[in-house]
Amino acid sequence: VDVLVLSRKKDQAIYIGHDIRIVVVDVQKDHVRIGIEAPADVDIYRSEIYQAIQNENLAAMAKGDILKLLGSDKGTG
Repeated sequence: VDVLVLSRKKDQAIYIGHDIRIVVVDVQKDHVRIGIEAPADVDIYRSEIYQAIQNENLAAMAKGDILKLLGSDKGTG
């Protein structure tokens, strides 16, 4: 995966497409606060939350596969 690296200062922004704007709100030592303006239908997650969701989805799919192998669909709905 390629990564685009940009330098921005406080109050400067970047756009993703036409409707997502990311603004540097504050910079202090090793912390950067960003603001994200996006349509309500765009899901925005911190990476650790996104990864937890993905792990839960994989676990649920695996559970469903095991239940199918056992000939039961209980607990999948």
